[in-house]
Amino acid sequence: MMGGAGVGSGHMANLITVIRLCLLFVVIWMIHHEPVRWAFASMILIIVVFAGDGLDGWVARKRNSTSQFGAVFDIAGDRIVETVLWVDFAYLHAIPIWIPFLVIVRGGIVDALRSISYAEGMTAFGDRNMMRSELTRWLTAGRFMRGLYGFAKAAGFVFLAGYYGYIQPESAGTMLHALYRIDPVRWFGWMWVWLSVILMVVRGLPVILDAMPYLRSQSSASNKAASQ
Repeated sequence: MMGGAGVGSGHMANLITVIRLCLLFVVIWMIHHEPVRWAFASMILIIVVFAGDGLDGWVARKRNSTSQFGAVFDIAGDRIVETVLWVDFAYLHAIPIWIPFLVIVRGGIVDALRSISYAEGMTAFGDRNMMRSELTRWLTAGRFMRGLYGFAKAAGFVFLAGYYGYIQPESAGTMLHALYRIDPVRWFGWMWVWLSVILMVVRGLPVILDAMPYLRSQSSASNKAASQ
């Protein structure tokens, strides 16, 4: 019974990730087809998508059904969500194109380096992560920084969904236009956008630095095996 419950709850956490991805593309459809009419609905759905990131992890931990596959799948879901949104907003000219380029390069490097730790039985987060110092562990795996980064991304994307509707000519006279024409609202929104970009870089660098010893050890082992 315990094993069956664990498997079921593990599937539930993964199902939440799948639902998040489905909602993501509903958001994309809304933004492209009726950016003014669906602005507030797309903003709410983005909140739901990012809230689901914490929900799937909570379900897995609550029912003691965490697994390496679940952790990797959760990270993959997060990567898809943020990459698709960054790319789409750049495509719509709401943000500079270099931002999604930076996101893709950073994500590819970090995920490739983390695969080394997975091969050694480690995880991206938790007690058995690959971080080698308290500072880098706090930056990448600490609950505060993970929460701040997640909130910054969610707030930034919510702002951008409304902002793209606001800059459409047909938004004139709407509640959306009245909200976004307030300077502090736009300043506050852009603050979260740029903070999420900064945190993305700051949290990625420790992974690269702390992976160097693993790379060197694997290189030494390979050279030793080749010499024999």
